[in-house]
Formats: sequence, C-alpha cells, structure tokens
Amino acid sequence: MGLTAIEKIIKHNVKKESVKAGDIVTVSVDRVMIHDIFIPFVASKFEEMGFKKLWDPDKVVLIYDHLVPASQLDDVRHFKIGDQFAAKYGMKNVHRSDGICHQLMTEAFYVKPGDVVFGTDSHTTTYGCIGAFSSGIGYTEMASILGTGNMWVKVPETIKVEINGTLPEGVMSKDIILTLIGDIGADGASYCALEFTGDTISQMSVASRMAMANMAVEAGAKCAVFTPDEKTEEYCQIELDEFQRSIYGGEDAEYKRVITYDAADFVPVMACPSSVDLIKPVSELKDISIDQVFIGSCTNGRLEDLMAAAEVLKGHKVAEYVKLIVTPASRKIYQQALENGTLSVLSEAGAIITHPGCGLCCGRTGGILSDGERVVATNNRNFLGRMGTSKVEIYLASPVSAAKCAVAGKIVL
Repeated sequence: MGLTAIEKIIKHNVKKESVKAGDIVTVSVDRVMIHDIFIPFVASKFEEMGFKKLWDPDKVVLIYDHLVPASQLDDVRHFKIGDQFAAKYGMKNVHRSDGICHQLMTEAFYVKPGDVVFGTDSHTTTYGCIGAFSSGIGYTEMASILGTGNMWVKVPETIKVEINGTLPEGVMSKDIILTLIGDIGADGASYCALEFTGDTISQMSVASRMAMANMAVEAGAKCAVFTPDEKTEEYCQIELDEFQRSIYGGEDAEYKRVITYDAADFVPVMACPSSVDLIKPVSELKDISIDQVFIGSCTNGRLEDLMAAAEVLKGHKVAEYVKLIVTPASRKIYQQALENGTLSVLSEAGAIITHPGCGLCCGRTGGILSDGERVVATNNRNFLGRMGTSKVEIYLASPVSAAKCAVAGKIVL
C-alpha cells in the first residue's frame, strides 16, 4: 500500500518502515513557533515542568505580531516575559514586529519541505504550502516540546483535493479554499490532512498555496500539504533533495475521501456572517452596503494579494464613508510593495496602510468595528466578535473581491 504525502513526512521523521492513519507516533520536532499572546503561558508551564534548558534554542522562534503595537496595558507584560525568557534560555530567533508569524516562518527560511513544525496558533497549518507537516498546539504541549524536542501525534487520515484546469479571471486561491470549506463544512476535515494536487495547483504561486494551507484549519484539518516543486525551490532558495521530491501521494495511497474540481467552475465567493462555511457566490450578495474593507493578514497579506487589489483600485477612489485598511504580512512585503509602487496606488486610492501585524484580524487594534457595522475582509475567520463587537458582520473574500467592494461601497461582483 502506498503512502499519502503526510504519511511520507511522518514516516521519514520517525524512521519507521511504514506508518498508517491512526498510528500514534513520537516525532522529532524540526522547529517551533511561539507568538506573543502565548509566551507568558508557555514560559510559566515550561518552568513548572522543571525544565532547566531548551532542547535546542536555535529551533525555537518567538514572534511578536498579535499585540504590536501595544493596545492594552497588559500587552507590555507579554513583551517583557518574552524577552526575559529568550535571554535566559539563549534564544536568538526573536522577531519584534517584523511581520505576521506565519509569513515569517517560511519567508525567513525557518521551515523547509519535509519538516515537522508546531506553533502556538491554529493557522500554523500554513507551512504546508511548501510541503511541511505543520500544526497548531496549546501552551502545555509547546512547553513539553521546548524541554524534550519531541511530540506525540496521531497520523491523520488524508482527504485528497484534486483541481485541474485554468481558473476564470477574477478568481483567486481564496475562492477555492472558501468553496471547499463550504462544500465539506467547518468540521469536514476534522483531524485530517488536506492534500492538494492537480495541474491548477501546480500553476499556483507559493503565495496562493499559502492562503489555502492557512485556511485548512477552518475545515477542521490537522494540517495541509502541497507537493514541493520548482516554485518551492525558488521560494525557499534551496535545491530539493530526494526525500523532498517524494512528498506526494502515491497512486495506491489510501485516502479517507477524494474531492475533485474543474477549475473553470470556480466563481468569486464570500463566507457570510458569521460562519466560515456559510459560502455564497458574490453574484448573490450584490448591493449589500459596507462600512469597511480589510486587505491583509496571514491569509492574504502577500505581495501578489496587494498587487491584485491595487490593480482593481488603480485610478479609483475608495467609496465615501468606507475605510480601506491594508496590512502587509511582513516588513519585507511592505518594502517590496513600496518599491514597486503598489503602496502608492493603494494610498492614492485612499487606503490606510498599517504596519505588518495581526491587530485587526484578531480584534486587538488597527480598525476594529462597532455594533451594526459591516466589513469585507481577506483574513481567515468571521466569528462573532472577531473584529470588534459581536454585532459586527464580517464577510470573508479574496483581495480582488474586497478591492471591488471598497470602490463601490457595497458588495459587488
């Protein structure tokens, strides 16, 4: 029996003859990420467990992104505890407002294809875009890894998603993942791996794959995985080795389910308030007035996303009484968008351009909304209270769709 892509990664890590879905194995962790929200709890639990040193300080990455700049007094406590912990245990990989954690982990080359990675954030699934096994965990599990370098996992079943053909104009990978979530439901991939394949996927940039891997968790997935290829090599600035090139599902691999799509059938869609699997075509939502548009986050804050929005906005102005907030996913992306003129186009259209971070997406700062307001956003969650009060309506969309709405002042196709 052949192996799925995730089974191959885990088998290689644990050095066993074979693994299968449902097996409980102990993996050797290649890298971990802790963000600023969780560092006080991780630090406290680590010392409560009696550990005296990190298993490998160079494999630990601490990223301040959710709470920067501080919007509440207690935020500063997180920074102080994080800095003290890093200094005490010799951590060198600390990023203070360099960007969003899930962007930095691949952008700064902390993760490579075939790695086993855990992070204290559910959207750690993002690193599957380059062919890694990556998943979110809690602070107790993270503290244990910091002391031992190991983590137990149950080998997940795999749902194969095969997409072939050319996407219609105006359709982005965000529309694909939203459509999939709508089709299988918010629990349709619970504790499964989503394995994406097909020639549509091969044509995608790594950035587009990142948006899909990022939102795999919104269907309940444990992880997501894309086969590493020449685009992965270019993005990671490596040459794939034999193992990394083998990270794809075997022809006789056993899948829990196989879902196939014709790329030509996809249309622009939105996730409607307040469920990420309440998906409707944009064509059915026209003329709903909006108060704000958000383009950015770890889902859609990459250069290609900002450029796609700028292409729509060029020569236009944001509608009167509508706020357009743009948040690049990292300082590097911010600089690239500045150098190629993208930020200039967005600014001239009336966008408010913020520092790279998670503030608005996680409802901390930088544009939170109040009762009765409605926002079209490119981030990953539209739960009640996610971006302000529980009476805010959040529609999730692609950067192209979001930009069109910003110009019109309402939801338009």
